[in-house]
Amino acid sequence: MRPSKLEDLVGQEHLVGKNGIIRKAIDTGNVPSMILWGPPGVGKTTIANIIANEVKRPFYVLSAVSAGVKDVREVIEKARQTSRVILFIDEIHRFNKSQQDALLGAVEKGIITLIGATTENPSFEVNSALLSRCQVYTLKPLDEQDLLKLVDHVLKNDTELRKRNIVIKERSALLNISGGDARKLLNLVDLISESVTGDIEITDDLVVNVAQKHIAIYDKSGEQHYDIISAFIKSLRGSDPNAALYYLARMIEGGEDVKFIARRMLILASEDIGNANPTALVLANATFQAVDVIGYPEAQLILAQCAVYLASSAKSNSTLMGIVSALSTVRETGDLPVPLAVRNAPTKLMKNLDYGKGYQYAHDFKDNFVNMEFLPDKIKGTKFYDPGHNPREEELRNYLKRLWKEKYNY
Repeated sequence: MRPSKLEDLVGQEHLVGKNGIIRKAIDTGNVPSMILWGPPGVGKTTIANIIANEVKRPFYVLSAVSAGVKDVREVIEKARQTSRVILFIDEIHRFNKSQQDALLGAVEKGIITLIGATTENPSFEVNSALLSRCQVYTLKPLDEQDLLKLVDHVLKNDTELRKRNIVIKERSALLNISGGDARKLLNLVDLISESVTGDIEITDDLVVNVAQKHIAIYDKSGEQHYDIISAFIKSLRGSDPNAALYYLARMIEGGEDVKFIARRMLILASEDIGNANPTALVLANATFQAVDVIGYPEAQLILAQCAVYLASSAKSNSTLMGIVSALSTVRETGDLPVPLAVRNAPTKLMKNLDYGKGYQYAHDFKDNFVNMEFLPDKIKGTKFYDPGHNPREEELRNYLKRLWKEKYNY
């Protein structure tokens, strides 16, 4: 049911209507490289197909979720042998810097006309060098009339559906669940047609019932987005690498942003592992940096390696509890005066005011340690950090106990 002509396209009149800039580009045959920015299911892929069909140019399609630099270079090489090729890249915001850079020369020289589709703000997600070589066109969510027109067209023209008597009696649930997403709307109509035999009277109750039973779409901006990442983090914290890999796979299949996943693992490495295994933070940070350079599909291997390591690591939240306790004390006691001995004394006046007086340089003493007070008088002797009960932090506990046995209860 995807339209192949502008006349059949539903919505986006500001771009493809009588005075629309994309219509004018098609009419003149001068189609620029462009980024189509808009929410899911509003016609980005359809418009790219229509452009290629109308101007009759070779058309190649890549998905940034599964394609890499090699795929891009293969298309560019083919384009060198064929004039005026259009390359459509879906979810172009998921291409990392090196993948986007691979497009620059071909776009600039006109070897390919790039059409990128993205649901994210291209100003943040597309390299400025590539963005400067493209026009950015914003697509709007489809309104109720657009969606109903689309459904009516499908019911009348689909070879299978038109054989059946399907009547829309109530439309609220259809429109609410689809949320302006034409793809989601048509998927829902298809599910209803498969779930009910014979003639169908579409009501809100029927739609909700079918949706609850069948629709399991990973929505990166919806409730399931938060449910899946929550289950992923809890699996890591709970030391279950198998569950962690499952929820990671759910996010990968749903096209979740690699940096979002890596960022959450980076936080967990400090919050839930901390000094029980300091290497976890190092690996999580390396993972974050690596996936920013690599991107999908190879990034899934890096994410999986890190997830398994974090899930299999010893756990401790002692650092988290320590900073929470310290923050609570700061909020309760305010700006307590710093002891003079540990104040900075860069000027003669400050030295005359006894700033730094009495400070003892730890390295001048045995074992590089001196027993002196660093905290303000009002809270001196307060213990914020209590090491966790794991091999690594037990070493820290024993070391601190040896140093501070008369001051802190370690």
